[in-house]
Amino acid sequence: MINIRRKPQDEILTRFGRVQEVARQGAGMARQGASSAAERIAPLAEERVMIVRGWSAPRLRQAARYVETGLAPRVSTFLSDVAGRVEPPKRGRPGRSALMAMMGVVAAVGVAGAVATRRGVIRDLTKGSGEHAEEATSPDSMTVTGADVDGQVHSPR
Repeated sequence: MINIRRKPQDEILTRFGRVQEVARQGAGMARQGASSAAERIAPLAEERVMIVRGWSAPRLRQAARYVETGLAPRVSTFLSDVAGRVEPPKRGRPGRSALMAMMGVVAAVGVAGAVATRRGVIRDLTKGSGEHAEEATSPDSMTVTGADVDGQVHSPR
């Protein structure tokens, strides 16, 4: 028969505690090494960062100008073209065109009525006076007849 014995709990805890302690010591040594390396490298790294910033700034400005003048208009045109292709065709509104036609007809009838009424009023006014009846209905009644002896221009009205 097989007998599986467990190790005592105290022995496991002491081994785990030793591993933790070694890990802490290693982390402390790594921290000290890293901080001393950072102290040595920091001045050189700052100098290199400034060199890289000086090199990259003009290139970023150049890229910004290209995007503004070259790329953005192209992208805008492309997107407008795509939007035109994607947009569904507009449905005609038969009610709106019929409404506009009806309004045009009503306006034309109104103008014709006003002209007819105006002509009727003029005709009625001129029929009342017998001497100017012929002049008011003639096509020349709206033109100036000429000057009198004293140089005054008179209209038939």
